[in-house]
Amino acid sequence: MEHELEGWTILLVDDDLDNQALITQALTFYGADMVTAVNGVEGLATLAALKPTCILLDLSMPVMDGWAMLEQLRLSSDNQNIPVIALTAHAMQGDEERVINAGFDGYIAKPIDLDSFLDALKRMGSRRAGTT
Repeated sequence: MEHELEGWTILLVDDDLDNQALITQALTFYGADMVTAVNGVEGLATLAALKPTCILLDLSMPVMDGWAMLEQLRLSSDNQNIPVIALTAHAMQGDEERVINAGFDGYIAKPIDLDSFLDALKRMGSRRAGTT
């Protein structure tokens, strides 16, 4: 169970350093290599040298929020196929549908429940590998 994300490189873009630390520690425990950024501008710059397995993207950040980063990401032929999961502390009814319609591959509300979070990552990985 500890190595379920072995071989994954995950880019976490979140301005909340406590969330970064918690998610990084948890996913590193499960075998993922973690790279972090604090806003969309840093996240996009990181992608110049990194092709992650997936991106965990906070929606509400200063400088460039997750919505704008996703829009820029999808314009790049090099990065448009990277799965992106939205993270948000402002979960309201209808938000998940809006997020998926905007082009995100998944939606996770904060505070994060680790079990459902890992399940969502594994499902996304299975879809990506074509093993449903």
